[in-house]
Amino acid sequence: MSKKLACLLTDMFEDVEYTDPAKQFKEAGHEVVTIEKEAGKEVTGKQGEETVKIDKGIDEVKPEDFDALFLPGGFSPDQLRGDERFVKFAKHFMDEEKPVFAICHGPQLLITAKTLEGRKATGFKSIAVDMEYAGVDYQDQEVVVCQDQLVTSRNPDDLPAFNRESLKLLGK
Repeated sequence: MSKKLACLLTDMFEDVEYTDPAKQFKEAGHEVVTIEKEAGKEVTGKQGEETVKIDKGIDEVKPEDFDALFLPGGFSPDQLRGDERFVKFAKHFMDEEKPVFAICHGPQLLITAKTLEGRKATGFKSIAVDMEYAGVDYQDQEVVVCQDQLVTSRNPDDLPAFNRESLKLLGK
């Protein structure tokens, strides 16, 4: 059954952490909708390899219209968490126990949303302390699946495991 994924994304995202999972999700029949401040804007990855045209502006969408949330890493999550609209959007998925896929710095949005306390998760090593302060049981593993809802990974090297577990969760 096809699922609709919201992907919160802005400039300086980690190129492959968006492109690789998005490709896998689409090949499996799922829809990935990119969301930023305004639709039609082009955002560029921090490696300069990828440019993505944004599908929807944050004020045009409701989290209730999506089945899952996808948070690529890079500097994108840190920039987005400064805007309460993106924080509230991300919080909805955790509160409603919908699937959330966050890699590298992706969990930063979930930290700001105060939704990770008591959860097992991983992320890029530079945010491990932030995650621990947020009450996360930080696991230094390629992929951590928590409560059959939250899939987290550390970096681009973990993409095969991240994609596998994310797709498995979408298939349920």
